[in-house]
Amino acid sequence: MKIFAALISLLFAFTATHAGAQEIKFGKGAFDASFEIDSTFTVDGKTFEVSASGEAGPYGRVYLSYIFTDKEGRGDRGEFTGFAWTQKGENVVTATLQGIYKKDGKIFRLYSFDNVSDGKFNIASGEADFVAKTMKFKVSELQVP
Repeated sequence: MKIFAALISLLFAFTATHAGAQEIKFGKGAFDASFEIDSTFTVDGKTFEVSASGEAGPYGRVYLSYIFTDKEGRGDRGEFTGFAWTQKGENVVTATLQGIYKKDGKIFRLYSFDNVSDGKFNIASGEADFVAKTMKFKVSELQVP
């Protein structure tokens, strides 16, 4: 809980000092992640589930699952939660994913904060193209004191 509170405090401090910023800046160690959307479905036309797999820099082959919602009913934006996992040899690394999305033409812009089992907090910015069945991200470790 203390880590979550620290993360929220860091976010507010970052927002206050960078109020005009429009772009996430990625530092040293940032990497690209590229995925193919394997499946997507909805039961109610409001909540959408997506599965994807691909390559994510130092993590290698990664499998993702997302749940996209629009709890405010805005139509062109909303939130998501998700889970990611990878295995390299005997080591399994997992992550919880949470973020927001905004539809921009045929592309969905995604911004995610990820809590990784290797002890890192990652921040990701990317896009999903459901026509091309692709998801592409730029990922960097969030430096938390």
